[in-house]
Amino acid sequence: MSGHTTARHARHTAGPLRGIYLPRTADALAFAMATYGIPLLVLATTASAALTGLAFALEWIPRLAAFGWAGAIVDRRGAAVVFFLASLGRALAVAAGAVILLLWPSGTGAGVTVMALAAITGVLTQFSYIAAETAGAAAGRRAGTQAHHVQAALLGIDQTATLAGPALAGVLLLAGPPWMLAVMTVLSLLAALLALRTPPSPLAAARAPKRSPGAGLLTGWRTIRSLPALGWLVAGLTFSNLAVGFLQAAGPVIVVHHYGQSTTAVGLVWSAAAAATLLTVTVCRFAIDRLGLWPVGAACAAVAALTGLAAAQAPDYLSYLVLVAVLMAADGGMTVVLRTLRSRLIPTDRFGSTLSATILILLLPFPVAGVLTALTPPDALAHVLTGCAALQATGLLCAFAHLRTDPALRT
Repeated sequence: MSGHTTARHARHTAGPLRGIYLPRTADALAFAMATYGIPLLVLATTASAALTGLAFALEWIPRLAAFGWAGAIVDRRGAAVVFFLASLGRALAVAAGAVILLLWPSGTGAGVTVMALAAITGVLTQFSYIAAETAGAAAGRRAGTQAHHVQAALLGIDQTATLAGPALAGVLLLAGPPWMLAVMTVLSLLAALLALRTPPSPLAAARAPKRSPGAGLLTGWRTIRSLPALGWLVAGLTFSNLAVGFLQAAGPVIVVHHYGQSTTAVGLVWSAAAAATLLTVTVCRFAIDRLGLWPVGAACAAVAALTGLAAAQAPDYLSYLVLVAVLMAADGGMTVVLRTLRSRLIPTDRFGSTLSATILILLLPFPVAGVLTALTPPDALAHVLTGCAALQATGLLCAFAHLRTDPALRT
């Protein structure tokens, strides 16, 4: 690296708070409002359970298609640049949607607008997420043996945003869809401005060789296959995400139609889940210090499997809320284990591509869950959820059984 480039990096490098945590906070809050608020917006605008499930699928399918591009571009251009451009693009798209819904609050135009927002925000949010995760992993590597503390802090930021985002989206939706979209616009602009303080990527400064999206994903897939511990953990969490994704996609329909609650109650479910997850993440930081990765991950997997099966049979809204919160808290504990393992094992020069491949695999169940919700009659959602929970329990059992003696999770 040239002296000029090194000096330029030094001038723009901020500390972890301004360079990593604050940009991640603004982006995560906009991410949470988009992920949970836009399906609510579709339900409020169209009053259609099928379109709500379809909107959830439209949020995730473009995200999956963007993974190859996101990882390759982050590896080449750096996390800071991609984070800034993606957040700015999302702000412009959401602002345009707010203006359209202000002028035409109902009808075909409003329906097309909210469905388009689901797809557009899905793509742009994925780029900002990959960039934020890459910057966070770099911070974790700099922390050395305390990497799980950094990952727990980042996950805590995500869960705090998930705590506030759905509730905020539900409340703003009562005032009108343009208000919800206006707040998302402000948060996205704030994330873009804060991204200017994110430390540049050394790989980007060195101008890594240009790779196609397919080549980037292939590189990531080969890296995952070369790391058995990472592969088994990703496989188990992929099965788990089918149940989690179905709970997210079918949540508005289950809460509103089955339990007779309001759209605000849907946001309350995910806010309670985020609060429980935030507490679990804090506990996991210290539990991993004492016990290691595998015992903590296995305990969380057992809790997730049991509560997933129980949530499908919840007799009322309160028990459903509690069970979903416990399930998501256990999933958060497993995510700390995954992020820590990921930052330890993945080589730096292939991190963006491998991260993209990893998250692509983990998120494949989400559009499937949206399609299942769209195709399933509201009265039969509990039966589908039971099947998804059974697959979740099976996948987690197989994964952690294979990881029991793996040295990567025992160090």
